Amino acid sequence: MCAGGVTFARLISGLSQGTGENLKVDMSETGTSSKITARDKLTARVFQWAPWLAFFIVALPVPFYFLLKYFSSSQDAAVNLLLALTSLAIGSVVGFAVTLFLLYYRRHWAQKVRDRVASGGVTADAIPWFMSELTTSERQALKAIEAQNPLLADAYRETLASRITATRVVANAKRELLLVERRLNRTAYIQGADTTGLQLELRSDRQRLEQVKLEGSERRAEAETRLQMIEAASSRGANWDETNIALHRLSASRDHIPLALESVRLEQEAREETDKALREEQSGKEETRGQGGQGGSARMKSQ
Repeated sequence: MCAGGVTFARLISGLSQGTGENLKVDMSETGTSSKITARDKLTARVFQWAPWLAFFIVALPVPFYFLLKYFSSSQDAAVNLLLALTSLAIGSVVGFAVTLFLLYYRRHWAQKVRDRVASGGVTADAIPWFMSELTTSERQALKAIEAQNPLLADAYRETLASRITATRVVANAKRELLLVERRLNRTAYIQGADTTGLQLELRSDRQRLEQVKLEGSERRAEAETRLQMIEAASSRGANWDETNIALHRLSASRDHIPLALESVRLEQEAREETDKALREEQSGKEETRGQGGQGGSARMKSQ
């Protein structure tokens, strides 16, 4: 089988052990280290700023030179100003082209580093280099979990490493299967030579690659399920804390009536007591008047 199939089998063997950290490849076969080196980190920092600095480095020096000559000398001032503007326009175009080239080269270099690292299995420490291969929801979930629970964030990164490795295994297996199918088709058109042995080897390679693809898909599904479990655990913990805080606030508001509400209640009670006293006083006066009227009628009848 081809070397790519051997690498796939080794990656699948590492995936079956649980995380991307257990994935190992014999460096004598790959010829390069599958770890992020200090040189890689330094180059990444340089490429982070180089495209943008290159534009100013290319576009500004010549116009700046002619602009200094324009202010320092009165002779040929118009020519110097024209040269400054012309060189600025040309330098901007050249600087923009250099910036685009450096951006393209940075992307190509980063892809080569990711491929080299992934040849031995993606690890949790290498996740920052594979952010472009994460989905939007995975990036958002990772950021949220890192802010809430560092331990869960470590588990999430390890599971992401497994998912990325499995995804790459499946993609590489599909690509190798396509190549094997093309070789089989070309072999079928060869005449005048015995191609039976070659066809048997190619079919054997196809069968192995299909098995690798199937196993990689299963590992990817397991990793995605584990990611959902970690996201649910993180969300559950955050929601539970927020719910407890809300319940405590509700209990406190129930036990401690607001001062404004208490003053309104006291004012209402005082108003009701005053109205009650006024009604009692008014009813007492009416009873007294009624008794006085009855007494006068009795006296008039006796006379």
